[in-house]
Amino acid sequence: MAHPKRRSSKARHRKRKTHQFLEAAPLSRCPRCGAEGLPHRVCENCGFYRDRKILLKEEF
Repeated sequence: MAHPKRRSSKARHRKRKTHQFLEAAPLSRCPRCGAEGLPHRVCENCGFYRDRKILLKEEF
């Protein structure tokens, strides 16, 4: 395996890492109850996904 001949400086390391940052997750509104949540997931508020009851309120 290849090994670096010289130590990478802090500046060089940080320049490479500048593009690796966290982004806020996209939110979508539930068409049934209007609560915001992650897209393509069961609504945590009403328990529906694509007009089908998936979870009962007590289950989650």
